[in-house]
Amino acid sequence: MAKKDPTPPRRILNRKARFEFHILETIEAGIALTGSEVKSLRDGQASLDEAYARIVNEQAVLLGATIQPYPAATTVRHDPKRPRKLLLHKREIRRLYAKVTQAGHTLVPLSIYFNDRGIAKVELALVRGKTYRDKRESMREREHRREMDRAMRRK
Repeated sequence: MAKKDPTPPRRILNRKARFEFHILETIEAGIALTGSEVKSLRDGQASLDEAYARIVNEQAVLLGATIQPYPAATTVRHDPKRPRKLLLHKREIRRLYAKVTQAGHTLVPLSIYFNDRGIAKVELALVRGKTYRDKRESMREREHRREMDRAMRRK
């Protein structure tokens, strides 16, 4: 039996999402991947910067996510930007579809990670876009928190 790697694989984050959008709710979904995509994810070779999810024909699909081809894979390599099916229950898909059809709401992946059992999961968020004013306020709050942390460390 092979030994488990003591260092757990890291999460691949979408750092822009929390700055660009108001997060209304989050949901965990499975993701259908090929073998070489799983190996690339374990190496941290993915990007969620321009990714979003859509509901098409009563199926949730992740679009725009980039998973680089695994270098040691066989001659058959996956397309880095191919649409990937998200694994959700029908009732969850219907509930999300009802919310996404409202004006200004969309599904954005916040992170991809491996759970305790080693299964790839996507943390999806139902979001509404922030205005320029909201973004400026977020920057002010973040700077204020940093200043307070610095002051607490000085004391």
